[in-house]
Amino acid sequence: MNRIKTIIFFLAVSLPTLLFAQNETANKTWSLTDCIDYALEQNIQVRQSILSNLSNEVNKEQAEAQLLPSLNASARQNFSWSKVEDYTTGESSFEGSNSRSMSLNSSITIYNGLRLKNLIKQAELDLQAGLYDSETIKESITISILNAFLQVVAYEENVKNAQSQMEATSDQLVLSDARLQSGIISRSDYLQVKSQLATEKLSLANAQSQYAISKISLMQLMELPVDENFAIERPVLDGNMNQNLTPKAAEVYAIALGIKPQIKSAEYQKESAALNEKIARGNYYPSVAANAGLSSGFSSSMGQLGDQVTPTVGLSVSIPIFQNKQVKSSVANAKINYQNAELSEINTRNELRKEIEQACVDVSSAQIQYEASLESYNSYEESYALAEEKFNNGLINSVDFLFEKTNLIAAESDLLQSKFNLIFSYKILDYYQGTPIAF
Repeated sequence: MNRIKTIIFFLAVSLPTLLFAQNETANKTWSLTDCIDYALEQNIQVRQSILSNLSNEVNKEQAEAQLLPSLNASARQNFSWSKVEDYTTGESSFEGSNSRSMSLNSSITIYNGLRLKNLIKQAELDLQAGLYDSETIKESITISILNAFLQVVAYEENVKNAQSQMEATSDQLVLSDARLQSGIISRSDYLQVKSQLATEKLSLANAQSQYAISKISLMQLMELPVDENFAIERPVLDGNMNQNLTPKAAEVYAIALGIKPQIKSAEYQKESAALNEKIARGNYYPSVAANAGLSSGFSSSMGQLGDQVTPTVGLSVSIPIFQNKQVKSSVANAKINYQNAELSEINTRNELRKEIEQACVDVSSAQIQYEASLESYNSYEESYALAEEKFNNGLINSVDFLFEKTNLIAAESDLLQSKFNLIFSYKILDYYQGTPIAF
């Protein structure tokens, strides 16, 4: 099972991380889900977290392997020479001999203050904490992509509004020119409309620039090379967006505590820190190990040693007596680290609570702002329609007419901003309650 998990992790890192081929991304219309999925595949932090999880998996397997007996084999070949004196002739010479030995040894830890058992538990906790850390990173990226995606949608709508306003003013300029030629209006009135058209052309250019920048920002967040043909799938956002929600922060917080990965990670990290003290205390206790072996040797000068094979078996006990306060210091540091982990968990919970409290306030404020903006827009739209009719019939001058149009443009801009603030606040509230981010 562990091997399967490792393979899955490896595939998750290696295969999707390559950039999409040009023919796959060209002419593609990106939905919010597409953008999020691509960003999660390409993001460096996500990929690094996957590698970290792989490392934690290796550490867990290594900790479990410490319970198994070790087995080692060794072989040795020696050659030696010694000077030999011939007392009858008085001559000396060097004579050589060789020897070889082979052995097979095994040992297993029987008891070491439960350190091995606690190390395995800790490795499992660290693995789980790492997995939740990965999810936390993914959620953070998802929120960033959502915000950038909505910015693109908003600026795209802003461009359409600016284009529509400019086209309407262009028609009005044509009408004003005809009236000027007929002597119905003064040149000053005509220039007022012409000036308004120039202003709206500049507004359109600025809107197009903001739209282009927002698309670049989204592509960069996705780790997608900038493509001038990049286009998003615009979600359907027509009609009254106000859901008239009355979110209660305490209720949302209770839900979030059970599902948010940063909370789970902090809990596992605290449990892991608690095991550090037990692991450190294990060094106060004796450690017991069993060992066994087989050995054999041969010497050219003595022939086969012993009975060819010599079996051995033994039991070793190591009793700590004085270790220069190393164990005591380790235990003290483990206690401090546990207290720090407790504080980190409390801080994580507090940060989540504050974020949710702010999110609930944002929803309520966004709903109020949207309703006010919608009412203001409807009022100015009605007033503008009346002013336009009067202007076309020559009943009001260009100054009065453009005043109404300027108010309408400002109201339209406020409504657009409030609408997307409302959408974003709803999605953030969904996020804290575990609802997937999508349209």
